[in-house]
Amino acid sequence: MTKKLLALAIILTLPAVPFARAADTPAAVPDAAADPADKATTLQAVEVNAKLDRARNQLSPSVGASQYVIDSEAIERLPLGDATPLNQILLQAPGVVQDSYGQLHIRGDHGDVQYRINGVIVPESIEGFGQTLDPDIIERVQLLTGALPAQYGYRTAGVVEITTESGAHRHHGTGGDGEDDKNSGGKISLLTGSFGALQTEISLHGSGDRWSYFTTFEYAQNDVGIENPTPAYNAIHDRTHQAKGFGYFSYLLSDDMRLSFMAGVTNNRFQIPNNPDQQPSFALAGVDTFDSARLDERQREHTRFGVVSLQGHFGATDYQVSLGQRYTGVDYHPDPVGDLVFNGVAGTIHRANRASTLQADFSVPFADSTHTLRYGLHASSERPVSDSTSLVFPADAVGNQTNDVPITIVDNSQHINAKTCGLYLQDEWGIGDGLTLNYGLRADKVDAYVSEGQISPRIGFVYQFSDATALHAGYARYFTPPPTELISPTDIALFQGTTNQLPTDVNAETRSERSHYFDVGLNHKFDAHWTLGLDAYYRKVRNLLDEGQFGAALIFSPFNYDRGRIRGVEFTANYTNGNLSGYFNLSSNRAMGRKVVTGQYNFDQDELDYIATHWVHLDHDQRLTGSGGISYDWDGLKLSADFLYGSGLRRDFANSAHLPRYWQINLSAARDFDLPAIGNTNVRLAVINATDKVYQLRDGSGIGVGAPQYGPRAGAYLGLSKSF
Repeated sequence: MTKKLLALAIILTLPAVPFARAADTPAAVPDAAADPADKATTLQAVEVNAKLDRARNQLSPSVGASQYVIDSEAIERLPLGDATPLNQILLQAPGVVQDSYGQLHIRGDHGDVQYRINGVIVPESIEGFGQTLDPDIIERVQLLTGALPAQYGYRTAGVVEITTESGAHRHHGTGGDGEDDKNSGGKISLLTGSFGALQTEISLHGSGDRWSYFTTFEYAQNDVGIENPTPAYNAIHDRTHQAKGFGYFSYLLSDDMRLSFMAGVTNNRFQIPNNPDQQPSFALAGVDTFDSARLDERQREHTRFGVVSLQGHFGATDYQVSLGQRYTGVDYHPDPVGDLVFNGVAGTIHRANRASTLQADFSVPFADSTHTLRYGLHASSERPVSDSTSLVFPADAVGNQTNDVPITIVDNSQHINAKTCGLYLQDEWGIGDGLTLNYGLRADKVDAYVSEGQISPRIGFVYQFSDATALHAGYARYFTPPPTELISPTDIALFQGTTNQLPTDVNAETRSERSHYFDVGLNHKFDAHWTLGLDAYYRKVRNLLDEGQFGAALIFSPFNYDRGRIRGVEFTANYTNGNLSGYFNLSSNRAMGRKVVTGQYNFDQDELDYIATHWVHLDHDQRLTGSGGISYDWDGLKLSADFLYGSGLRRDFANSAHLPRYWQINLSAARDFDLPAIGNTNVRLAVINATDKVYQLRDGSGIGVGAPQYGPRAGAYLGLSKSF
């Protein structure tokens, strides 16, 4: 499949890639004694890169969609600055709900988030506790939701468009000397504080007359790797070690063509936190008692990806063609004795997925530039793996243990080659008088555990009433395949007659979700300071995809409801006035499902029967979600505060109740200092959950919820960063 993708990429790019001529060759890289002519050549390369960046941006329209932008300056104003994890940054956008294990829910969806870097889809990783991408790479992040144009497929609850830093025009951030014409440099930072936190990072950038690069490396450790299952200040057995790296490299083949390569690697290790004073439920030969505070469960998550892209301009056509590969894996290691006496099963679980991808996007204006035709494709070939080796006890027909000597069961999935392909064609039409219309079609086909496809129409428009007021609206038909890397085909018969036998023996293959999405929104700039926005959406769904944590291991599995309906309203406000800036978001959401039609073996029969005849709240449904922040630059002292609010996720039988509402307030102060022997350095003091509010994200009940989790307790952190 990889060879076929490569051949297709070559065929697609041949008409659009002229060979570089000798006359196009820029001057050599200037050295420290470069003359003004060399410097002019370098500046010309910066201009060429900026022109190609603009051409790349033309490939990704947002007409009709809702969009929220967070740039690097806004990230710096957050209490932890660019040490803030990416999921915490996205929580500052409207309609984004926090959950346990670092999960995000956008507009009532469980996951279903697509990440793009410089217009290239990053193949998704297996959901885990850690973050794959480092915020220091971000120059600008845009969250697209609602009725998306036709080029956006598969993961459509939210598209996170990341524009990276680059060596060609890298900003130096805080603690720097403010120079913009240096050919190389970097930044080193350190964060330390509560809960044994230590985070170090170094980033490097450079450029010459043809090439540029940007790399970042980060290592972090702390004692709150996963949310605490108890309200205590310190978690038990919750140490984490996390390492990440990212690199972006580009080379100008000519004034109209650029070759780039980006790669990332993540290696995260977690202890699973313990809940003390639990009572054993099973008898193990030779073990009289076991303290649940001494459990030693662990999980490792690792991801690596690489993408090579050819991007440029040929005649009137802008294009970008990318080939990529990603490997992701999760390994859960139980406490063999402890898991047996408390859960009746101790399973060593390995899930992995290797994906090869091809993405090609093209854009060409016509009809005196009143129309822009965009077309392209995305294809992937994946090889998912799901293996487990479990220790269990023999049991009778109703699950009662009959022997205290465990037996071993091996459940390895049949390895498949999952293929996905999508094509799109759309036209952006500037009708005039402030009206822009984007309409198109998308065709998708997936051949994995099931074979499905769909042709999806999309239409959206933006009407600019005036310079201050804009209306957008759209309709999208969506086709969302289940996340292949999370599917674990289970042989139900293997566990019958054991303490890990499943609640029911019914199981259907997970299906692709199909939905109709309607969205309308209005933005108005009242004056030079205030901008307000209001957005409403409704989604009607068949085969609604959801995910649950079933069993002892903290790994998610997808399943389908037969029908779903999701609706909501979002309000946003932004204020800027000199050194003062602030924002406020409030959203209301309702996400419901009815009748479980796949993965039924994970549910008790009484729960299945109830959901079959009642609309139930999805476990991640939260009625009200809020976020906001304020920052002020007081003569070089940068003060900031932000907050998160939630009315509570669902709990109890069939998600019939919700947890209590909560607030979390974070504070920070940052200033540049001229430190001896170090020079100009940014010093930051941050306090997370400043009021030490104790609140629960989960209480261990609800559909697909396996364990309780609490929000972070109060913590103080000191950060230092130095640019060079």
